[in-house]
Amino acid sequence: MTELPLTSRARPDRRPHALGEWRALGGYAAVERARAMPPAEVIDMVEAAHLNGRGGAGFPAGRKWRFMPERGTSPGEGPNYLIVNGDEMEPGAFKDRYLLEALPHQVLEGAIITAHATHCDEAIILIRDEYRPGIAAVEHAIHEARDAGLLGGLHVRVHPSAGRYIVGEETALITALEGHRAVPRKRPPFPAQSGLWGRPTTVNNVETISLVPHILDLGAQRFRALSRTEEGGTKLYGVSGRVKRPQLIEAPMGTTARELIERAGGISGDGRLRAFQPGGGASGFLGPEHLDLPLDFGHVAVAGSMFGTGMLIVLDGSACPIGLLARHMRFYARESCGWCTPCREGLPLVSKILDRFEAGQGRRADLDLLHMTADEASPRGRSFCDLMGGAMAPLSSGLRMFAAEFEARLAEGERP
Repeated sequence: MTELPLTSRARPDRRPHALGEWRALGGYAAVERARAMPPAEVIDMVEAAHLNGRGGAGFPAGRKWRFMPERGTSPGEGPNYLIVNGDEMEPGAFKDRYLLEALPHQVLEGAIITAHATHCDEAIILIRDEYRPGIAAVEHAIHEARDAGLLGGLHVRVHPSAGRYIVGEETALITALEGHRAVPRKRPPFPAQSGLWGRPTTVNNVETISLVPHILDLGAQRFRALSRTEEGGTKLYGVSGRVKRPQLIEAPMGTTARELIERAGGISGDGRLRAFQPGGGASGFLGPEHLDLPLDFGHVAVAGSMFGTGMLIVLDGSACPIGLLARHMRFYARESCGWCTPCREGLPLVSKILDRFEAGQGRRADLDLLHMTADEASPRGRSFCDLMGGAMAPLSSGLRMFAAEFEARLAEGERP
């Protein structure tokens, strides 16, 4: 059971457990252990476990928690906040939905322990509004835990999100929770200094939070050893696109794309792998030569892409990469908050050009413009937040990897 701590207690049909069933499976024992420890000791365990955040950035969770001040030590009055980010919208991502629907008490356990470690008085579990079964499951779990006295003094509630991709960015999420347009904020100050309503705030992804109880249950060294690399624990990988059985797979951190694709039934279509995105729609393409690359944040970055959410999107030899890029760019153009010019103006332009190429109506000047935009906008920091840079990652790598495809479509457009 402990080899797959995140999902081994889930039912095949995703029905969430009632509190009594969950406790019979060992649920909430980790909460008792954590509460018997000083907060700093819990953080020490999480750091020793080498738990990196699973929301996309891969920042070490324990280090992030250390930024939070103790109660009563920050200026002003009010609580410290924990926000559990379940506003999942990355193309290809569906892991948080599974955890919210099938294992709501696990998410709640992680939130209680994290709130203890970060001196938080209130926890808000923000869930994409389309995830109605997940919202209902977590609300029911909160109700059961509160009645059983398991929340202690922690105030926990669910906040359904209107569902915007930019809300996955932690400062935009905070702005949205305050009732404003979801626009990212300039940092510093960082959320741990001034977050929700100006109070110290920690934001963690649902999968990150769900792993925390298992560090308490297993111990830091055992949890870390579940991984094949230096980044601790297991990962809930997703495999979608041109595979025979798209699915979620919990596996050791550092599992290779070859193994994951084989477990998903192998390549569909013409059966030949052309490329894959290792971390959802905002990650650069990797080729067949990377099939045996350990998939974690460090190894994928060295290979020139981004691990992100760990959701593989697979292309076979018959798939149209320009069509995939066009769909990605339509999504990012629609989901931009519109705050800064490169994102507001650049993404719709790129989207229109790719639509023309997909229709066989591209022009040489269009291709030059795509290259220029990818070169100028790819480095993160050229726009207010990382949305533009993330959107350019698949375009930049796609222009290199699929150059022949673009030239072929260009030839179609130049036919008399």
